[in-house]
Amino acid sequence: MFDISKYYEAKTLKDALKYLSENEEAKIIAGGTDVLIRVREGKLAGASLMGISFIEGLNDITKDTKGDIHIGPMASFTDLETSEVIKENMPYFAIAGGTMGGPQIRNISTIGGNVCNGATSADAATTLFCLNAKLKIESVSGAKTVDIQDFYLGPGRVDLKQNEMLTDIIIKREDYEGYTGKYMKFAQRNAMDIATLGCAVVLKTDGKTIEDIRISCGVAAPTPVRCTDAEEMAKGMEVSEENIDKMSKATISNIKARDSWRGSKAFREHLVYELTKRGTMELCGLKLK
Repeated sequence: MFDISKYYEAKTLKDALKYLSENEEAKIIAGGTDVLIRVREGKLAGASLMGISFIEGLNDITKDTKGDIHIGPMASFTDLETSEVIKENMPYFAIAGGTMGGPQIRNISTIGGNVCNGATSADAATTLFCLNAKLKIESVSGAKTVDIQDFYLGPGRVDLKQNEMLTDIIIKREDYEGYTGKYMKFAQRNAMDIATLGCAVVLKTDGKTIEDIRISCGVAAPTPVRCTDAEEMAKGMEVSEENIDKMSKATISNIKARDSWRGSKAFREHLVYELTKRGTMELCGLKLK
């Protein structure tokens, strides 16, 4: 049984923001794959929920006249996986969407919910960190835009006040155009499993030199994290297995891996190194010896 004290279905964005401002106990429910589990477990017993599923435009994935890509927070992982905008401009992000859960979960779980849940294992967040995603947050008082890296505060904690709502995920043209990328997920099963470690690499290269690279990891720290030391080392670096190996080892300095039942600290550090190296080698057209 689900112990829910009140449910309200918002009809418009304005309606939703007004309801949040007037009902301090209200919590947003999108796909429900996280919220309903917490209600069932008693962590949100007696919850007052506000649904946003029928607000027009919140599930759109579009490209504007400047070339920036907008992902509505109600877009499902299936929407991400099948979007022509994503497949044409960031095909690796579409592939990342297909690694999340099973088909039924991907059909209802939302990108916004995945981000706002604050989990370090969130499959969308790892790639969004590499893409320098911007998050548009709105309330009745107005709107603001924050970097996704500043949005994550700690395990399960994000910088979203009770009366605020994520309304847009923005990826700037300069952050994806001319780049290739890859998302790698290591888990105990090949499908329908939470990541033991997730790693995303987004790369710009002329085939001889690494012009720019962004590396992010999930479940390697309390929040998704960028491996900035390795990124700085790699800029302008000649493409070779030896150099990529050195860069991949440098990723360890930026992560805060821990022991847990899913994997030891040492194992996670090895995965960060190994997945970074494999992904970068593949994107550079090199084969591991």
